[in-house]
Amino acid sequence: MARINEHYLNLKGSYLFAEIARRVARFQAEHPEARLIRLGIGDVTRPLAPAVVEAFARAVAEMGRPETFRGYGPERGYPFLIQAIIEGDYRSRGIKVEEDEVFISDGAKCDTGNFQELFGRENVVAITDPVYPVYVDTNVMAGRGGRPREDGCYEGLVYLPCTEENGFVPPLPPQPVDLIYLCLPNNPTGTTLTKEQLKRWVDYARAHRAVILFDAAYEAYIREEGIPHSIYEIEGAREVAVEFRSFSKTAGFTGTRCAYTVVPKEVVAFDAAGRAHSLNDLWLRRQTTKFNGVSYPVQVAAAAVYTPEGRRQVKETIDYYMANAAIIREGLSRLGLRVYGGVNAPYIWVKTPAGMGSWDFFELLLRGAHVVSTPGVGFGPSGEGYLRLTAFGRREETEEAMERIARLELG
Repeated sequence: MARINEHYLNLKGSYLFAEIARRVARFQAEHPEARLIRLGIGDVTRPLAPAVVEAFARAVAEMGRPETFRGYGPERGYPFLIQAIIEGDYRSRGIKVEEDEVFISDGAKCDTGNFQELFGRENVVAITDPVYPVYVDTNVMAGRGGRPREDGCYEGLVYLPCTEENGFVPPLPPQPVDLIYLCLPNNPTGTTLTKEQLKRWVDYARAHRAVILFDAAYEAYIREEGIPHSIYEIEGAREVAVEFRSFSKTAGFTGTRCAYTVVPKEVVAFDAAGRAHSLNDLWLRRQTTKFNGVSYPVQVAAAAVYTPEGRRQVKETIDYYMANAAIIREGLSRLGLRVYGGVNAPYIWVKTPAGMGSWDFFELLLRGAHVVSTPGVGFGPSGEGYLRLTAFGRREETEEAMERIARLELG
């Protein structure tokens, strides 16, 4: 008799964005004439940069000639992309990263979800709340989450409430923990930390021999001075932190799929006898067993992001999205709503009006303005009473969405 992994039965309902899709599909079936504006799921709308497309096309052509065809690529990724990453994202900021510490993958979602496989079930996991659902769900699947409680939390996880009162800055854990998920700039709230604030986390991890899983997928959107773009800007972080990055939101690779993870050789975890083991070695072992790499054309396309033309073109796209963020922030603020984020991140976190619930506000915007959003409670209990909007829409639709919402009775 085949037995299932019963930890899957502890998952709450469907994945957040699948539930949004279900509700939107139902509404469209009821109102086929409605023209929806989608500001919910963080999918990009601008095309790949011309420099990226040109490089992609050249690499595809190479795959069609016997003398330049390539099969399986190097296990960690092609050296030309790894070197471009090291020079462009780290050495340019005075950060030391070695070539064998960078692992090319097909997405930060995959890597953040899969990296927890390296750790035993007994590890205590701390997550910020609200939080990107993948961190929670994959640990529940692995058996670390336990059962869901009535308050929406899982009994086995340590929640770090990020609220209006603390400026959405996560507090240090109230008890010792082993794994810490940090996403900065934050999805969903758009919060960033200063170097001093982030150093508190590095110091905590060093003191408790914990590991920080640092999701920096949105670092390219940071605008303010003094905000670290990498956790490795903090002294001691190489001892305790793994960093995840993605080309999806930076360069429009949501449909092309390319990302990378940095695992410094100093980062270790311990066995039952207290012996230290390199996470770099273990991640390499995992990846070579379960992953066959990103295609050569995609890696060539990603490397083009670091060329002078690619940098300029990608920056233009990011500036476009951040202009959308300003339109949303200003539009909602004019309506008297409390708005956060959208300064160093492409997400806008808005307090619902008149004490309305997150899903109720979602339905109001969907049915009253035909605007798709993301209910804050879908990111965790502390997200109740908030809504997330993304700046990844088209300019004319972003402006129209604010006009539609302005016509609603928001109480």
